Amino acid sequence: MARPSGVRLVKRRYPSARGVPALLLGAFGMAACADPPPVSETVQFTVPAGSSLAQVTDTLVAHDLVAFPRLFQLFARARGDDRGIQAGVYEVPIEAGWQDLLDQLVAGRMVTVPLTLPEGFTLRQIAARLADFTGEEPESVERVLFAEAAEARWNVPGPGLEGYLFPDTYHFAPGVDLETIIETLVERYQSVWTPTWRARADSLGLSLSEVTALASIVEAEALRDSEMPIISGVFHNRLRIGIPLQADPTVQYALGERRARLLYADIDSVADHPYNTYARTGLPPGPIGSPGEGAIEAALHPAEVPFLYFVARPDGTHIFTSTLAEHNQARVEARREWDELERRTQDAN
Repeated sequence: MARPSGVRLVKRRYPSARGVPALLLGAFGMAACADPPPVSETVQFTVPAGSSLAQVTDTLVAHDLVAFPRLFQLFARARGDDRGIQAGVYEVPIEAGWQDLLDQLVAGRMVTVPLTLPEGFTLRQIAARLADFTGEEPESVERVLFAEAAEARWNVPGPGLEGYLFPDTYHFAPGVDLETIIETLVERYQSVWTPTWRARADSLGLSLSEVTALASIVEAEALRDSEMPIISGVFHNRLRIGIPLQADPTVQYALGERRARLLYADIDSVADHPYNTYARTGLPPGPIGSPGEGAIEAALHPAEVPFLYFVARPDGTHIFTSTLAEHNQARVEARREWDELERRTQDAN
């Protein structure tokens, strides 16, 4: 008899009553066999969606996990598990008892594969990762993610799905379909919006879309979590007095690609783009990436600071200033540090 596909098991010459509960064996007038030798082999098998208890039992028999199918089915029905078994891919020890086996099948403790989406990923970056994860063509994944009125289909603020596929590490069963993944990521975004957060957004006069957009900019600007509330405070100050945010990541987003160094010519090339926060005041139409909880928290609770400007240092920190004159001086200082880093790097090479 051929070994089932993908199975690692130890074949036994004689059937055993392994895993049959002692009381149940007694009720049927059977004696338990000797304890099996200790092994560490595992068996992987699939329970297809819609499988009946008889079909599940056949699968377990084929994988040498159950030797007495009718008795196993009686045991499952006595426990009330005959209709509770979940579909999926499972991996269990070859010596698993019936109780442990049914516990795992009913709880749905199946084999999973991790999927990590880092904070700040754009929808296009997420599309590429989902294509790798699912094995689908990138163009096919992008068509789903960038579909017209996707926000209505998935019940997110919009525009589109940008910013609403929450960054985290997820665990999915092998072969999970794309729509199930998207639904899970959206549900995770919705779950972080507690009533407290919603009330806080209302008190700031901001919609969920606006908070997520601001949080996505904070996420893109901050290399250190400790600076997120300060950066948020700078942007809140600018929004309050009505001056442009002048956030470089929004221009990068408008350009459609990340530039190592943003030039004035780059900013001018997308002067009419709605996401160019140098040319327009207020928040952009939507998020520029997927912010994590820390960035959303910072957007909702900005630090009370007097700053209107900041400039990045090579070590990931920023110099925060309140006036344009101070900002210009900070830019000179930061440029000196960047030039020194470049010189050391060239010397090292």
